Amino acid sequence: MNHLREAQSILIVEDSEDDFYATKRAFNKANLHNPIQRAISGEEALSWLQKSANNKPGLILLDLNMPGLDGRKTLEFIKQDISLKSIPVIILTTSDDERDIKACYDLGANTYIQKPVDFDGLIEAMKRLKEYWFEIALLPKDSKED
Repeated sequence: MNHLREAQSILIVEDSEDDFYATKRAFNKANLHNPIQRAISGEEALSWLQKSANNKPGLILLDLNMPGLDGRKTLEFIKQDISLKSIPVIILTTSDDERDIKACYDLGANTYIQKPVDFDGLIEAMKRLKEYWFEIALLPKDSKED
């Protein structure tokens, strides 16, 4: 079986310092110890992904509402790039707007999660994320593993 492994990094695209550090703390509480990379904008995320062609993250957590290149456009670029489109992208945002949810799935998001309002809810969400993406979901084998 090919699940995400602890050695694979997770790219968190989040402009809010508070939200980034809360997510990182929730990962620790959920015993998810993968290396974390952070981009504070869509532009920075795409730049990092292009420079890291041989060391792509195993998972991307993407906020929607960021200045500059927002999460929707970033998602669109990722899913249109042949070298990036197989990376699972999880939208992690405050929005529960049905238009955002539909648009993100139409653009190729793998999952859409509304950020919980409290830290305990965030910990629970990260535990479930870990269980699903690291223990249940089967992903395509990375060609460099062949």
